[in-house]
Amino acid sequence: MLYLFLAPGFEEIEALVPLDCIRRAGMDILTVGIGDNAVSGTHGIKVKTDISIDEIDLTTLEGILLPGGMPGTKNLYADPALREIVLFCAQNKKLIASICAAPSIPGRLGLLKGKRAVCFPGFEDQLAERLPSEKAVETDGCYITAKGAGCAFLFAHAIITYFKGKETADRVLLNMQYAQM
Repeated sequence: MLYLFLAPGFEEIEALVPLDCIRRAGMDILTVGIGDNAVSGTHGIKVKTDISIDEIDLTTLEGILLPGGMPGTKNLYADPALREIVLFCAQNKKLIASICAAPSIPGRLGLLKGKRAVCFPGFEDQLAERLPSEKAVETDGCYITAKGAGCAFLFAHAIITYFKGKETADRVLLNMQYAQM
């Protein structure tokens, strides 16, 4: 099971595009509310989450997705249970996928040391000792990071590729008429 965490002020595109693409790929993913089960994004779009953070089943957890946005990223990091889940994923080699400002979460926890990682410009100093990359989306081991909202489809593609292979990821995006410019 994949879990997509939503905290007040999350960037809607960075959450909903991957969510939609992952479900189209036939993968199991649930949205998880931080603080409430109806979470408003940074642009005022309210999403009713599937579960709350205390309902996560670590025995079936395959990976987590952390959308960026402000103050969404700060609200994610402020939650002690979320930080514990990020550390659990790192210790158990489960996927940690983060986009925009959210790579600062594993970065601040010291998990990106020696890993290729990207983030929204201006957050690089919070990716402690990472190996820089010029890519829009970077995969290094169980870490997938992306630069921002404009990379949401490529971020979803990388996540689907990680679990189901490039052919499935390509098919999902092509069926949606995604065209890389």
